[in-house]
Formats: sequence, C-alpha cells, structure tokens
Amino acid sequence: MATLLVTGGAGFIGSNFVHRVLERTDSSVIVLDAMTYAANEASLAGLPADRFRLVRGSVCDADLVDALVAEADAVVHFAAESHNDNSLEDPYPFVDTNIVGTFTLLQAIRRHGTRLHHISTDEVYGDLALDDPSRFTPTTRYNPSSPYSASKASSDMLVRAWARSYGVAATISNCSNNYGPRQHVEKFIPRQITNIIDGLRPRLYGAGLNVRDWIHVDDHNAAVWTILEHGTPGETYLIGADGEMNNRDVIAMILELMGEPADAVDHVNDRPGHDLRYAIDSSKLRAELGWAPHYTSFRDGLRATIDWYRGHEEWWRPMKRATEAGYARRGQ
Repeated sequence: MATLLVTGGAGFIGSNFVHRVLERTDSSVIVLDAMTYAANEASLAGLPADRFRLVRGSVCDADLVDALVAEADAVVHFAAESHNDNSLEDPYPFVDTNIVGTFTLLQAIRRHGTRLHHISTDEVYGDLALDDPSRFTPTTRYNPSSPYSASKASSDMLVRAWARSYGVAATISNCSNNYGPRQHVEKFIPRQITNIIDGLRPRLYGAGLNVRDWIHVDDHNAAVWTILEHGTPGETYLIGADGEMNNRDVIAMILELMGEPADAVDHVNDRPGHDLRYAIDSSKLRAELGWAPHYTSFRDGLRATIDWYRGHEEWWRPMKRATEAGYARRGQ
C-alpha cells in the first residue's frame, strides 16, 4: 500500500486516520474531500508535503474519482454525510454522497482492481431495547431508522454486491460512536465540552437515557488499518470498545472532569426517532485479527479529549457560533 486514497479525509475520523498513517507508515496519502461544513483543512495541517495531497472534489465526480483510484494501491472510504438531525431536515445530500458516491467509487475500483475498505456505522442495525442484553454482530439484520442510517445501509449493500458480483476486494467495518480530537462541535461530546468552555450549560436530549457504545477515534483507526492489512475480502468486521454509557452519564462525567456542578445541564426536546441503544460485539475482529483498544477506560479517553479541545480553541471556535445558532432554531 504505497499510496492510499482516503475519501472524506478532511473530516473527523478520516483526518485522524490520515495523521496515523503518515506518522506510522511510509505510505503516501491522497485525500479526496468535498470540503463541506464538516470538513476542516486545519485538521490536515502539518502533514509532510512529499507524501500528502489534498484534492477538493466530490466522490460523485466519476472522472475525478477514476483518475485518483488509478493512482492508489488501496482506498479507504470515509466520505459520508453523517449527522442524523441534518438528515431529517434534508435527506438529499445523504442519498447523493452516501449512496451515489459509493456507487461511483465502486465503479472506479472495479475498473482498476483496487483494494477497498468501506467505513460504515452501527446505526444501520437500528437500535436495541435498553434492557436487551444482546449486541450487534456482523449477522444482525439491518433495520435503519433515519435517512442517514438508511443511506449508509444502502452503501454497505452496494459494497457487498460489488464484492460478490464483480470480485471487488472489499471489506466493511461498522463502528460504534467515535469521540476524540478534531470532531465537529455539532456532535454530542464536543458540543458539551465546548459549551462548558464558553460558559454555557450542556444540552441533553429528553431524559438522556439513550445508550451509545463509545470508542476513541484512535482505536477505531487502529482497527481500520488492521482490517486493511489483514482482513479477508468480502468480510464485515464490527469495531467497538465495550464503552456503553447513556447520554446522561456521559454529560455527568464531562461536568465532573471539567469541575462543574452535577446539575449544570439543560434538557431539550428529544430528536425524532432517536434510537435507544447501540452495542457492538467486536469479538470477530479481536479473535481473527488480534485487534484490541488502547483506551479501555472511557474516562481516560474522555479526559484526553477534553484536554485537546481546551488546547485547540483556534480549531473549533470558527464553527461554534453557527453550530449553536442551528441548534437554537430547532429548539435544541
């Protein structure tokens, strides 16, 4: 893998992956990113110019995608519209990027015989009851509940079809909720952290009992690299770090770690169709490929994340005001 094409590499998880690859390997990286609001060129600052190139463009641009895939030994496909609230307001960009974009990429990969790893989400499986002891596995039935998760489920199915029908050497990973550096402040954890830094109270949907299975972005990306190197084409791997916690307890931990009173939180209207619980069974990945998370303690990973946002106001502050204005319009 002398050259990697990373789609969506200026976004949260993708940019952290690019940093990891360039710091730990000799590979070169081409990032293709449409540079929508969720992308940030500052997330790619300081990368070695002789091994890194940023190309601004859409994954739906067939000619551009074909030319870039022709240069690459492997493609890691992070590019996606990913915010549930936004998908409820306007589903079109999610269908365009997540479905049409993945199709466009698959056609180029098929022509050039390039290795593909496709990044997906646990939200394609729908949700679990709060008192259900089961977890999502690679054979769990798909049951998406939002335009975002439905579009990601569609992209997964396209990858599987191209692998089976055309022999594309593709793997898929479905990951639980990521947190860590360089995450847009519209997302749950960085929104609460940056609110507190700004002297604002955190905001909690409804009663805050919805459960997410948290994983630090560095652990996710370590798993992606492991799958890229050692995964079996045609297989799906679930990535999780046993980090189940409800939203109310996450905010309580953030308040504690940032020295704020436990009751310094405002409850806002719940999101329509808000999934109750996600939980990942990552035993296949651990047993077959030997991956294990570094951050086995959510508290440790959260503390490191808080420190990053405190130390990088210049990164997140330009987007904060517009983000909070959008939430205010929705009463959130």
